[in-house]
Amino acid sequence: MTRGLVPGLASPYPIGETLPGVFRGDSFTQRWCAALDEVLAPIVATLDSFPAYLDPATAPEALLPWLAGWMGIALDGHQSAERQRELVQIGVELLQWRGTARGIRAAVRALFDLDPELVESGGTATSPQPGTALPGGDRPELLVRLRVPNPDDFDVRRLDALVDMAKPAHLPHRVEITG
Repeated sequence: MTRGLVPGLASPYPIGETLPGVFRGDSFTQRWCAALDEVLAPIVATLDSFPAYLDPATAPEALLPWLAGWMGIALDGHQSAERQRELVQIGVELLQWRGTARGIRAAVRALFDLDPELVESGGTATSPQPGTALPGGDRPELLVRLRVPNPDDFDVRRLDALVDMAKPAHLPHRVEITG
């Protein structure tokens, strides 16, 4: 149900009461203002409770995918409303780690409740000697390996989509599922 369909929703700020005294006694003006109040009451009620719409714990269920979209999270409908609320809240906390190995691990853990193995092609090193070999491979790549109880029943596309959202945009990736 939307706010506009709530019967008898009263405006907390009736327009007729804000008019000068000469119009307060006028029946036509008061009826006209009451009609405006009826139209504006759902808008005022929505704006007054706007912070509750932005909080994953109190937002209407229909808004959860929209809130998740702000953080680049795509809720796929496999979760209950309560789980979706948890994922949006976790997404808020994980946003600071997006694009990092820590962020990818945490995102996989949050969605699948399993710890992934990450194999990266890059690395860092320091050396006092010039010409020291660089660490890592010459082609950037990320491999996310996940051990699951039953690989045949696991939806690899969900994992692939999650890794695609959590990894750095420029980095190619692959996912592997093992039993």
